[in-house]
Amino acid sequence: MKITLLDCGVSNVASVERSLERLGAQSQRAATPECVANADALLLPGVGHFEALIRVLDDRKLRKPLCDAIRRGVPFLGICLGLQALYDASDEAPKLTGLKLLPGRVCALPPLAKLPHMGWNRLISKNRSRLLEGVEVDAYFYFAHSYAAIEQGPETAAVCDYGTEFVAVVEKENMCAVQFHPEKSGEAGVQVLRNFLRLCA
Repeated sequence: MKITLLDCGVSNVASVERSLERLGAQSQRAATPECVANADALLLPGVGHFEALIRVLDDRKLRKPLCDAIRRGVPFLGICLGLQALYDASDEAPKLTGLKLLPGRVCALPPLAKLPHMGWNRLISKNRSRLLEGVEVDAYFYFAHSYAAIEQGPETAAVCDYGTEFVAVVEKENMCAVQFHPEKSGEAGVQVLRNFLRLCA
């Protein structure tokens, strides 16, 4: 199976590609609605500002085929902003709507902690997770963000604590997402990507 990466001009696409290649997975970049609509599996990397990502999705008319693909069961993994985009909206760009595949709003992390949250942190398990199978309980993952989904739902598989608990892993049927960067998280991140590829098979 070939993994289709949505190319929204963010900087971590190439590093995600290399991580998938090291795991023996084929990947292709997609910037057109047709490519997204015909994908066998989808991955949305994201670095930067919520507004920039959403505007690219809308300007390239990728929103509808992406949402349609996820709703019909195409395996999906969102990374960082790719997780935040799944929610209704974000305080980082309050005039824009997210993909509205998950209820709730992405909020700024509390100013009690140094922002952005950049560096290594551990997860707190909330529900059984297919993405985290085989990952050590005390494993560290690499984060780089100032906004996060605070409100937890039944799809919340794991959270992280940085000033407050925030959603770190989402799993809902075929739809998965992580707030951390698996492509920068060493062996633990490799295992997360390996687990996603297993879900795609």
